[in-house]
Amino acid sequence: QVQLVESGGGSVQAGGSLRLSCAASGYTYSTNFIGWFRQAPGKEREGVAAIYTGGGNTYYAASVKGRFTISQDNAKNTVYLQMNSLKPEDTAMYYCAASSMGIYGPYLEDDKYDDWGQGTQVTVSS
Repeated sequence: QVQLVESGGGSVQAGGSLRLSCAASGYTYSTNFIGWFRQAPGKEREGVAAIYTGGGNTYYAASVKGRFTISQDNAKNTVYLQMNSLKPEDTAMYYCAASSMGIYGPYLEDDKYDDWGQGTQVTVSS
C-alpha cells in the first residue's frame, strides 16, 4: 500500500498560480503512475494529469492542458502539480492517487488508481 499526502492548496484569484505537492511513502515500488484528480461539489471526480513514474511521460485533461504541469522529484518521492492561469472552474478538492496499471493506461480514469490521498482544497475567485 502507498500512503499519499497532498499539500499546497489554498485560495487564489483568477489568473493566479498554485503548486500542489503529493508526497508518497510506503510500498512505492509497484507504483507506475501518479495522477491528480479533482472533484467539485455536485460534480463527478475527473482526472486532471498523470505522470509515468518510470519514464516521466505526462498526460493531461483537455481542460488543463497548457495551464497545468505535472512533474516528479524521485529523490523526494514527490509529485507536483503546477497550476497557472487558474480559472474559477478549477475550484475543487484535488487528490493525488497511485496506480500500478500498465504503461498503456488509461491514465486519467480514477478506477485504475489504487491508493488515494486525503485531498487539498483549491478555490479560485473571479
